[in-house]
This record gives sequence, C-alpha cells and structure tokens, in this order.
Amino acid sequence: MKLSQRFVIIAVLFVTCLITANIIAVKVAAVGPFIVPAAIIVFPLSYIFGDILTEVYGYRLARRVIWLGFLCNLIFVVFARIGQALPSAGFWTGQDSYVAILGYTPLLLLASFAGYLAGEFANSFILAKMKVITQGRWLWTRTISSTIVGQALDTSLFILIAFWGTPALLTMILSHWVAKVLIEAAFTPVTYAVVNYLKKKESVDTFDYETNFTPFSVAD
Repeated sequence: MKLSQRFVIIAVLFVTCLITANIIAVKVAAVGPFIVPAAIIVFPLSYIFGDILTEVYGYRLARRVIWLGFLCNLIFVVFARIGQALPSAGFWTGQDSYVAILGYTPLLLLASFAGYLAGEFANSFILAKMKVITQGRWLWTRTISSTIVGQALDTSLFILIAFWGTPALLTMILSHWVAKVLIEAAFTPVTYAVVNYLKKKESVDTFDYETNFTPFSVAD
C-alpha cells in the first residue's frame, strides 16, 4: 500500500503529541481536586491518532508508527542528555532549569517507555480485533474500549515504576486513568469525523483478518 500524504500527517501528529507529552509531563498541575501531570492535556491525543491509524489503515501500519514514535522519543531523550552533559557557557545560568525539565532519570525513562509500548499496542490490538468482530460497526465501542485497556496499562505501568513507594499510588492511577479516558470519550465526535473523512478520501477501510499481531515486527 502506498503511503499517502494524509497518513504521513496523522503519523507526524501522533509522534508530536507523544514527544510533547513527555516534555511537559514534568509539570504537576492542580485541576480542581485532581493533581495531574500537565501531559494530561495532550497525551490522550496520541491515543486518538493511534485509533485513527488503526481504524483506517490497519494494525500493520499502526504498529510501524508506534515503533517510530518510540524511536523518535528515544532520539529526543539521548540528545537531551547529551545537551545536558555539554559544558555550559560562562554567561549561561539555566543549567539547573535544563536538568529539572529535561534531565530524565533512568527509572522515569523505563516507566515512560514501558507504559507507552504496552498501552499503545494494547490499544491498537483491541481496536483492530473489535473491528473484525463488529464488522466495522459501532466505532465508538472500539475507540472507548481500546482506550480503557490501553490507558489502564500505560498509566499503571508508568506510575507503578516511576513512583513506587509513594503513598496513594492507587488514587494516582485511577485519577489519571479516568481523566484520560474521559478526554478521549469527549473527542469521539472528532474521531468519527476524521475517520469518515480519511476513509472517503483514501478509499481504504482496512480489516485485520489475517494480520500477524506480534508487536515485534514492522515487516508484516
């Protein structure tokens, strides 16, 4: 299948939301009674774009974009650490701020990468399987169901690894998970509009009947 300009745009938006979320996640915000990372406002969008990729183009191409997002995020982290290690100019006083924002600890990186991969692949797998089972009907059931599972894995792994030993872990997981699911549910009309537009313009509506669902392949 020839990759279209629209596919590339959705893939770029997916990766951009992912990297943006990882940068702004260091800020802890108070939203009403909830204490959440600032990434809560953008990270769910990566799941929406992931849903669109799987629904329109299928699991095979979504899998490639998920790994591409992982690679791009890894490149960003590596060069952020290299930038941190470079000697500062004598007049520059922002080293401490740079480290505070971009100085990811190994544990935080492990938590982020593990949560991302588990969550995104679960999200894509469930949506693709449910599309076959429902014969392409009831898109909202697929997007919300896949998000419930994907975000549960992502949020649980990230918080358990990154904040193990912190009081109220369960409360943190539940509040983050519920917020992310509600955000995606609120965007369901937008997801419908984009999916219908792409299916019409691309003349494609992929069903993963014989797909190899292993996450560890980008060739199939």
